[in-house]
Amino acid sequence: MQLSVAAGTDVGRIRAGNEDSLYADADRERGLFIVADGMGGHAAGEVASEMAVQIVARDLTDVRDLTQAEAGTRMADALKAANRAIYERTIQEAEKQGMGTTASCLLVGHGRYIIGHIGDSRVYLLRDGVFRQVTKDHSYVQEQVDAGFLTPEQARYHPYSNVITRCVGANAAVEADVLTGEIRNGDLYLVASDGLTGMVEDPQLKRILESKQTPGRMVDSMITEANRRGGLDNITAIVVQVINVLTGQTGEQAAVGRG
Repeated sequence: MQLSVAAGTDVGRIRAGNEDSLYADADRERGLFIVADGMGGHAAGEVASEMAVQIVARDLTDVRDLTQAEAGTRMADALKAANRAIYERTIQEAEKQGMGTTASCLLVGHGRYIIGHIGDSRVYLLRDGVFRQVTKDHSYVQEQVDAGFLTPEQARYHPYSNVITRCVGANAAVEADVLTGEIRNGDLYLVASDGLTGMVEDPQLKRILESKQTPGRMVDSMITEANRRGGLDNITAIVVQVINVLTGQTGEQAAVGRG
């Protein structure tokens, strides 16, 4: 498998610190990409997001064959393990009470993707000119949209647009959304915190991904645009470009490039 990958995070223009954490790593067989957006203040959000990224990455280290049915279960279990660890820390340390984090995880390999998702960070896919949000936000306004009480446009500018209904670490147990599908040559995946998607609308994100720039320049352009529009929150983005799902007639995997 040949990928071109870039990742970046920025504090934005308002916040004093960065509570987002990210993970991006790939080899010839698979790639794992995680964005976590912490909450809780007083550095607790940063602790929660970093814990989530580290635990999920650790627990998925040996998940190599994504065609196996248990791979999706391992993704869900990894997020549950992160939830338990963060929740237990909020009980043991008074200053960490109320901390939690979103987590959006993209695992690719063997022609497949597995996405694990909790909260309102997002995974997008640009394929054959069609740009779509693969994950669904666990948020108050998304529930209102689903119920027909708000339009997506109204939800975007609603005063409760940042209120999430599910996160990692807030409760003793949590359910993750696990999504699977095929990866194809030319796919572009974006994993992002709401500091990006809340500032830059989908049509502009699509234009950046279609710009034929390297993933590194795409990430820089997204962060710059989010800051230009106010930079009200921490901004994190990972762009994963699938150059070749399988290289060579024997199925030999090609190396990962970072653009």
